[in-house]
Amino acid sequence: MEISPLAPAQFPDLPQIAGATFAAAAAGIKYKGRDDVMLAVLAPGTAIAGVFTRSATRSAPVLDCQAKLGSDPSGRAAFLVNSGNSNAFTGARGTGSVEAVTASVAEVAGVPPQRVFTASTGVIGEPLPHEKITAKIAELHANQSVDGMQAAAKAIMTTDTFAKGAERSVAINGQEVKIAGIAKGSGMIAPDMATMLVYIFTDALIAQDDLQALVSRLNEKTFNCITVDSDTSTSDSLLMAATGASGIDVTGVPAFEAALGDLMRDLAHQVVRDGEGATKFVTVSVQGAQDDQDAHRVALSIANSPLVKTAIAGEDANWGRVVMAVGKSGAVADRDKLSIRFGNITVAENGWRAPDYSEDAASAYMKNQELEIGVDLGLGSGQSTVWTCDLTHGYISINADYRS
Repeated sequence: MEISPLAPAQFPDLPQIAGATFAAAAAGIKYKGRDDVMLAVLAPGTAIAGVFTRSATRSAPVLDCQAKLGSDPSGRAAFLVNSGNSNAFTGARGTGSVEAVTASVAEVAGVPPQRVFTASTGVIGEPLPHEKITAKIAELHANQSVDGMQAAAKAIMTTDTFAKGAERSVAINGQEVKIAGIAKGSGMIAPDMATMLVYIFTDALIAQDDLQALVSRLNEKTFNCITVDSDTSTSDSLLMAATGASGIDVTGVPAFEAALGDLMRDLAHQVVRDGEGATKFVTVSVQGAQDDQDAHRVALSIANSPLVKTAIAGEDANWGRVVMAVGKSGAVADRDKLSIRFGNITVAENGWRAPDYSEDAASAYMKNQELEIGVDLGLGSGQSTVWTCDLTHGYISINADYRS
């Protein structure tokens, strides 16, 4: 599979996070010749926070993780993730698979069962061959390394064309706090939590409830503001681990929140840049709405519109499709106050085509790899920004062949 033309030049040099180790292995769940399971082991006292899909058909691992959040943090913790099979829509057997994997990790790694958080990603509706995973737990435990995060990022990929990682550091009272994260996601991406798998690690010290509030808040402006195809997965999970190994308390520290938010936004953008078949990265900015909620409705309506997305793929400056998407969004709008721009080119204003609109200039702009669609509703102070990609033949090819 060719790497997305929007991919970063290289995987970042992720820092070691004290109190966190990683390993990856090939269990042969679906893929051949590549790692497809990863294990992260975390020091005792690590605070764990998470956000998950709100899908009514969410998977057994998601339900298990949700039930475990807030458990006693005194023992070690572990994240176990497999790709190739989502263990979703698998009934009681799916629950049994989670229990079997959890018990194996707990026994081999010395982690309390209530501190083992699992995730599965891949095909829906197929029983998870969990015995292939449990057969690899001892190997994963033996190979734990502080430098194993990149291998873990590769192991959780499905239709991704590149591994996704990001890092940030922040100085607090003259001391450095490190943050590193990995993610997977390419298709079945729409705002309803994270719409992917994301794992973030920091050596900062922060209580679980404070970390949970922080992650939930930042999620709304990052992972909940991306969409590739408007489809929400059954398996979406974001987990963050704060090991506390640095001894630096970041509770209520704005600099830490800013750094974490920037890292989450980076990972979210990488998922869009790896959107199945994507050739263009698109920022949709809406302002002047009655409130932020209406602005978000409009932004998502534009970003999710197949007609808008295919026009972008064809480099067609068809701003009429943006008008359509605003109108169908359900948000309060006034035709005669609406303005639209492509980049810094105003294409429509006050409910009419801009007097100096140039089709040639707009068409030339659409040839860029990075695009911005701006909308001003002219009604209030509400605003929202959403990130998406175009919709190409590549998306159809990938998904038509997904189970083949």
